[in-house]
Amino acid sequence: MLRFLPTSIFLLSGCSHMAQDQWHGQDKAQHFIASAILSAAGNEYGQHQGWSDSRSVNFGFLFSVSLGATKELWDSRPAGSGWSWKDFTWDVAGAATGYAIWQFAKY
Repeated sequence: MLRFLPTSIFLLSGCSHMAQDQWHGQDKAQHFIASAILSAAGNEYGQHQGWSDSRSVNFGFLFSVSLGATKELWDSRPAGSGWSWKDFTWDVAGAATGYAIWQFAKY
């Protein structure tokens, strides 16, 4: 039950406003690249800690996505640019790509 608490809080918290942005742009590339790097770095960190492959993968992916979600929460404050599902989508895509690149480099 406790594992659903963060998700419930996230989904029910609401945002003060939403961003009116496009799917493509320089900031989307920055979201993608940063998330890919953070995901790969998190995977590598887990390996250096002696964790299993699955635990390292989970840590790296969730580390990257959680930082992307935190950034979007920061943007959703009244003085921010607004929550952007498009930015968050690019964050998730970058995290998955970072994992894939890390796997290709490892093997």
